[in-house]
This record gives sequence, C-alpha cells and structure tokens, in this order.
Amino acid sequence: MNILLLGGGGREHALAWKMQQSPRCDDLYIAPGNAGTASCGTNVDLNPLDFVAVGEFALAKAIHILVVGPEAPLVEGIYDHFKNDPRLADIIVVGPSAEGAQLEGSKAYAKAFMQEFGIPTAAYREFTAATLAEGLAYIDQQTPPIVLKADGLAAGKGVLILEDRETAKQEFSAMLDGKFGAASSKVVIEAFLSGIEFSVFVLTNGKDYQILPIAKDYKRIGEGDQGLNTGGMGAVSPVPFVDDALMQKVEERIVKPTITGLQVRGITYEGFIFLGLIKVGDDPYVIEYNCRMGDPETEVVMPRLQNDLLDLFEAMANDSLGDMAVNIDARAATTVMLVSGGYPEAYEKGKSMSGLENANDSLLFHAGTRSGEGTVLTNGGRVLAITSYGADFHQALAISNKNASLINFDGKYYRRDIGFDL
Repeated sequence: MNILLLGGGGREHALAWKMQQSPRCDDLYIAPGNAGTASCGTNVDLNPLDFVAVGEFALAKAIHILVVGPEAPLVEGIYDHFKNDPRLADIIVVGPSAEGAQLEGSKAYAKAFMQEFGIPTAAYREFTAATLAEGLAYIDQQTPPIVLKADGLAAGKGVLILEDRETAKQEFSAMLDGKFGAASSKVVIEAFLSGIEFSVFVLTNGKDYQILPIAKDYKRIGEGDQGLNTGGMGAVSPVPFVDDALMQKVEERIVKPTITGLQVRGITYEGFIFLGLIKVGDDPYVIEYNCRMGDPETEVVMPRLQNDLLDLFEAMANDSLGDMAVNIDARAATTVMLVSGGYPEAYEKGKSMSGLENANDSLLFHAGTRSGEGTVLTNGGRVLAITSYGADFHQALAISNKNASLINFDGKYYRRDIGFDL
C-alpha cells in the first residue's frame, strides 16, 4: 500500500512511525513532514489545504490511503473533495466529512449535537455580536470561573477560563470584536466543570468503532498546571484513575450515543473521534470533540497500540471494524515535550539541536523541527516529544525526563512534573 499522511507535527511523526512498521506499507509520503518523519518515509512539499495539489499527488503516486493528521483540512472538506472526484473516490480517507468535522470546527454545533443525543456536557449558551448585550447579562448571572469558547478553530487558543465576571465580560467583548478572528464571531459561554481531564480516542466508520488506548495530556506551560494554555506539554497512558467502571460509563453514555447521533443525522464519518473528557465525581462529561488524533497524546497512544494500523484503517473502510480486536501494550508510556523559549507566545526558530544521539531508551517524535546543514534545527514552538515505556508512568517518566536533560537547544524548556496530579 502507498500512504499519504498530511501534517508536520509530533502527531504525524508518531503516526508515520506506526504505519511504516506495517509489512503492507510500501511507500509512505508525509506532507510537509519534519526532520523526524524523513526517517519514516519521504517528506513532500505539499500544502495540506491545497486539495487540488494533494489530489494530483495522490494520483501520481497511486496512493491507497490518505491519512489526515490536523483538523483544518478536515473542517475545510478534504474528505468530500476526494469522494466527489471519481478519480480519487476509491482512496481510503482517514478523517470525517466536512459535516462530521463540524464536531470540532464549531463548538456551538458540537454542543447542540450533544444536547440532541443526551450526551453529558456542561450547560451553555451561544452568542454573536448581535446578542452582545444578552451575553454580558448572562455572564452577570454566572458563578465564576466562567468558560468562554471561540466557536471556530483557534489553534487551541480559543478557550478562556476567567476567575471573575468583569474580566469575563471584557474578554467576551474582545472575542466578539475579533480577538480570534472569524473563529470568535460566535462565542459559547459554558458552565465550569470541576474535575480531572482525560482523553479517549475512537476509530469509527460511523457504524462500528474501536476504542484505542486512553491518555491524559497536560496543556498549561507552567508546572503545577499554571500559566498559559499550549498545544500540550506532555502526556501519559494509561490513566490510573480511569478504571473499568468509568470506561463503561464513557462507552454507554458518550461513545455509543455519539455514533448513534452520526447515524441519525446521516453524517459520513470515517476516522478518529477524540473525546476530551472530564471526570466530575464518578461521572464523565464531554469538554470537547476533536475530529482527529490529539497531540501529544498520539505520541503515547501509538506506541501502546499493538495492532497494524493499516489493518485497522482498511477494516474501517470495508465495514469489518467491529470484527477487529484492539491489542494494547501492558506497559505505560509517557511523553515529555521540549518547547522553544517564549512559547506559547513569541519564540525564535532555527536553533541548532544537539544530544539527540544521547537519548537512549526513548522514542523521539519530532514536532517543530527541520533539517539544516548536517544538523537538526528547531522550527516551531513545540519541538520534540520524548516518549518512553515503563512498568508504570513514574518509571517511564523518569526515562523521558533524563533524556530531556540530555538534548539541548538555545531556550529549551520542558515541564518536569508531567503526571503530578495522578
């Protein structure tokens, strides 16, 4: 099989690493990829949002499976582009239709979907500039903290949790005035849920599904979960507090009603559903849906998945997914993310990296890197995910942290407390 993987982060390196292990993987292309994905296949200078160019490349290289890593091409409709072109329609696309991707692309759409199908989530209301005054009055009625969410895609930065009403009203007004561009032309105000978060990943064809290894990620830049939100500073799998009883509730109350909702609405969905969940007391609630794998969770989920990923994708496409069994490595996996100084705000790129060869007993998944003249250079805010196995997450984390200390670049920063709340 020839595979085309879209994206260039740590998630894509982990997916590429997993797919190239399959004896059925012939040629693997990653667009645009990074310095790490080049060891798994061939990096291609393609813009994932240029659907015409992606389609022509897929034809030229006789691609069998298109795997879409990031959310933007899915929300923009790459699945529909392929299925509506007779030349491309037979290619398996791992990712939902544009309507299915609205579960991530629009917070208001997702909330209405959950409400319709009885899926537990926080109470909410949505507002636009036309209903600004109503929104301000609604904030006055809420008990802080107050959660504001930009309706559209805002690269993980569109969710604000505010500790007082006045700040919430200022931010609410700023969001509707374009703080996050078109993404915040509509804003969802949500009740705050107090609990502990975790991530569940489902592969589905819209009828059958399989649940992949469970993970928990750490979003805040500072230790002890302080400071600004990031794309993710680390992750662990499995999650100690997620037991069989909680997973049964997740499956019965969230996964199954979600699949039912896709069917009732006639939504085409062939790909991953990422359930961002929170445990409140003993019960799970949905914080958000994503229409793709998470990052950096993929960097611990893929190492623990023992199945041939291409077999799962093919089963998804030919309606035999329900007959598959997911095999999971009993070991724990942790990942620690090295980031650029200043991230998630302003940071510099092009810093030379050293010590990569000293990191033993870990998988190094490149995120924001590129190949320089005989070296690896930083090329993003999140630079490198260091994933390790262990008998438990403490043991795995000790290995990741040790190797994090051995790899260097100017301004390197990482959290040393991943898993601190477990």
